[in-house]
Parts: sequence; structure tokens; C-alpha cells
Amino acid sequence: MFSDALPASATLVEVGLRDGLQSVDTVVRTDEKLEILQGVLDAGFTTVEITSFAHPRVLPQFADAERVIAEAPRVRGVHYKALVPNLRGAQRACATDIDEIVVVVPVDETMARKNQNATPEQLLSEFERIVVEARRCDKKVSVAVATAFFAPCRGPVGADELDAVVARVVDAGAHSLYLAGTTGMETPVDFMDGVSRVKRNYPDIGVGVHLHNRNGLGSVNALASLSAGADWLEASFGGLGGDMWFPGERSVLGNAPMEDLVVLFDALGIETGIDLDTYLAVGRTVERFTGIASHSFASRGGTRKDLADAQWPT
Repeated sequence: MFSDALPASATLVEVGLRDGLQSVDTVVRTDEKLEILQGVLDAGFTTVEITSFAHPRVLPQFADAERVIAEAPRVRGVHYKALVPNLRGAQRACATDIDEIVVVVPVDETMARKNQNATPEQLLSEFERIVVEARRCDKKVSVAVATAFFAPCRGPVGADELDAVVARVVDAGAHSLYLAGTTGMETPVDFMDGVSRVKRNYPDIGVGVHLHNRNGLGSVNALASLSAGADWLEASFGGLGGDMWFPGERSVLGNAPMEDLVVLFDALGIETGIDLDTYLAVGRTVERFTGIASHSFASRGGTRKDLADAQWPT
């Protein structure tokens, strides 16, 4: 069968509390974030990216980063991540109980300048200093390799460009990395080739993927990544997040909707540990706090059970 080529289980990482809320204009209160987080944990997620240490003037949504981490439930086996944009962010993270810090390094120079006001080379140099800081405070450090395959206003990114960035972050001491489909225009071949190559070149490094869904291939890219050996997959509740300045309808600009991945993996018998009904309730909570409805098919179209239990109109 088709699923014979896939692993028996998949690790799903929920990034909505960071990458999702980053795209929301309304500032979600700390207690509301914690309510969302509790729902995510109740659904069965064990790895969650819960905040960012961006400067509050840049992203006021995360001015409460320290408080979110301090008040997040500490559950055995649950691992929390936070994004840090620079060395100062890493220093702030080191003063908290966060388990892991994540640093973004785009392969594409224009994207790096637009999003982080720096070149990839400058960001790589900064990453080397962040690794030193992370080791000092005993934090794991991971790298989000952004625009790994496709860049806006440019198109495909060369494999040699990606390999060069991956080599630098591994040499600098990253304990893991993920290949980010930043634009949502990536293909299954991109993810299969990229993950396979990194796993082959660096067998001791954890390798994940971050999925967007602009071209509707988020779920297919997830399967391709799993078949290539990806250690984890990142998506967000309701597909919230993404770079909303790209042209196109909002419903396709965000992250891949995690609900749809859960439905797919359940259908294929791939164990995720996620309870779909509990998780769908998280999407409704997020809509209540943000005013943004879920873009997932599971939320908009219902589940198989919903349709099986439906009654014909009289």
C-alpha cells in the first residue's frame, strides 16, 4: 500500500502561538494565549513554539514573551520552543525556562534584508554568537533555514545555496534545523530532495520541515518530507500565520493547516498522538480571540464523522 513507504508515526510541531499570532494585528492577551496553549496540550502536542523574543516595538504581539514562558504549564515530556531574532533575543531567552531557541536564517539575500534587515552572511555570523550564548545557559539551539527552496520576487533557490547555509549552521553548532517552505510555492520534489540530502550529509542532526500552503501542496509536501526521513513537521492551527504581504487571498497565504495534516495521517494509519476533535476546538478558541476563522478543510468542511452523522434536510 501507499502508506508502506511512510513511517508508522510522525512528530507534529505546533507553531501557531508564534508564527500564527505573528500575523495577527490584534494583540492577544497573555491569558488568552495560555488558554490556546492548554488546548494544544490537551490535544496531544508535545512540542510547541510558544513565543518570540522579537523587540516589542517590532512585534508588540510578543511583548509578554517572558510571562508566557513563566506561566506555561510544565508537563512531563512537553518541549517548548521560542524564536530569537538576534543575540539580544537569545540573552532574554536564556533568562527564562524555555527549552529551545530557534534562529531564522534565510537562504535568499533579498528576503533576509526585507525581513531581518541583514544579509544571510551577517545572520550566520550572529548565529555563531547565539550558539555561544545558548551553550552558556544550556539551551538547545535550532535554525529555521528560510526560503530553502523558493523565494518571493525571485523563484527557485539553488540546491548549492541551500547546502552552503546548512553547512554553516551545522558547523556553528546547531543541534537541529528545519527547511522552511516560506512562500508555499515549494513542491514535493523540493522537500524530498532537500530533506534527503541534509539527512545524508548530516546524519546526526535533527531535520524538520516548516510547511506553508499557498499552492495547496502542504499535505503532499508533508508526505514527501516524511518519506525522505524528516524528523518533525511544523504547521499551525487553522493555517494561521505566514507572510501576509505576499499577493493572494489570505486563506492560502498562511502556514499549512495542522488539522488537515492530522486528518491525512489518521487516514494513512500514521500515529501522531493528536486527538482531532480536541484540536478542532482550539481553532474555534483562536477565532474567538483573533476574529480569524480557520482555513483548514477539516474545520470548514467537517470531518468524516460529521458528514456520516448528518441528516438529510426534510
